[in-house]
Amino acid sequence: MGVEITRFLRLVDALPETEHQETDRYTSFSVHDRKFGYLWPRTRTVGLKQTLSEQLALVAERPEVFEVQFTSGGFGWVVVHLDGIELDELSELVLEAWRLTAPEDLLADLPTPASLVRG
Repeated sequence: MGVEITRFLRLVDALPETEHQETDRYTSFSVHDRKFGYLWPRTRTVGLKQTLSEQLALVAERPEVFEVQFTSGGFGWVVVHLDGIELDELSELVLEAWRLTAPEDLLADLPTPASLVRG
């Protein structure tokens, strides 16, 4: 079980018009200048935008894998421990984070989680 950082990055890069911004401690991911994710290599964790209800469900179901990162507006961000998650589940969460952030015109050609895994 677990997902390597390089594999996570391939999931993100498979999404349309995604941009990376690196600092010395983390990398952020955005679509059209709106953030949907973060990667902290040192802790092998990622932060992903989700709905508030999904945030609460994930953390309640598996607190050893998911943590509340913060809430902003109507969204609940979660910290995901890459060592505790399967690739299929992570691809669904990454796609949802991107979908919640991307402009409407990009959603017409929305990839599927399976297509991200194959990428």
